[in-house]
Amino acid sequence: MTGRLGWGVLSTARIGVEKVIPAMQRGKLCRIDAIASRDPEAAQRTAAALGIARAYGSYDDLLADPDIEAVYNPLPNHLHVPWTIRALDAGKHVLCEKPVAMTAEEAEALLAARARSGRMVAEAFMVRHHPQWQRARELARTGAIGEVRAVQTCFSYFLRDPANVRNRADIGGGGLMDIGCYAIATARYVFGAEPLRVAALIERDPDMGIDRLTSALMEFPGARHLTFTCSTQASPHQRVTILGTAGRIEILIPFNAPNDRPCRILIDDGRDLSGGGAREEAFAVVDQYGLQGDAFVRALRGEAAWEFPIEDAIANMRAIDATRRAGETGAWVTV
Repeated sequence: MTGRLGWGVLSTARIGVEKVIPAMQRGKLCRIDAIASRDPEAAQRTAAALGIARAYGSYDDLLADPDIEAVYNPLPNHLHVPWTIRALDAGKHVLCEKPVAMTAEEAEALLAARARSGRMVAEAFMVRHHPQWQRARELARTGAIGEVRAVQTCFSYFLRDPANVRNRADIGGGGLMDIGCYAIATARYVFGAEPLRVAALIERDPDMGIDRLTSALMEFPGARHLTFTCSTQASPHQRVTILGTAGRIEILIPFNAPNDRPCRILIDDGRDLSGGGAREEAFAVVDQYGLQGDAFVRALRGEAAWEFPIEDAIANMRAIDATRRAGETGAWVTV
């Protein structure tokens, strides 16, 4: 099978309309053929604006389209598993936004749906397809900074709109689910291992109930640690430091990597505190969402391996669940 794969998109969610759809359209292997919304006019407006051929007024109508081979699901978190299962049962491959579910237990239902349908399903952590992360992991795993001891992550933005889905606790909003999931997923990516236990502090917005400030300490095998802070009500910032016995790697814009300028990582051998041993590596301009879409297509066509099966998403949800329990109980929680 060659050429572009026909995709349908469930909803006119902002992440899809502003980031993912345009990137996939610019990619090499994806073609967005249809978009659906419960508001038919919104679907039509979005389709017209993005040059999408077909607009549907219901998600089921899109899933019934025989020409749609794969579905991108950027619905709110509580709808990820239900509509991903319906898409799989309709014979579509599915790329679902992160986090893949509300809990690990819910996510496990995707295993049976995958087996039943024979279709591919994966979680959309686009950062793992960006060359800066692939290079950082290569450096960490090949001893460029000695033995890797710790990953430190900070990820924050400021959002107080109570109508925004990220601020609705009942449908999976809050900092841990929205951005803390990146800290956990990328530490697992770098370490190549699953966490053992976690301790956490969670501070909640008194009006909306979502966690607006979450910090955690997560232990990995080999006495390696992830420490992270995520906040939905703090100055926008993101940075990842991978700390080794003989140096460190800093990923300067680790998550919202720009698609209009090169990205950079710093590798410092630690000879002094003034950066005397630091060097920079820059990466050509890419769009990580487009790279993700093309990688998905290559995998389902059998042209390349897909490193992150749905079992990986379930493992990430287990770590998220444990972090939430640790914050609620004030005790160490086994993952």
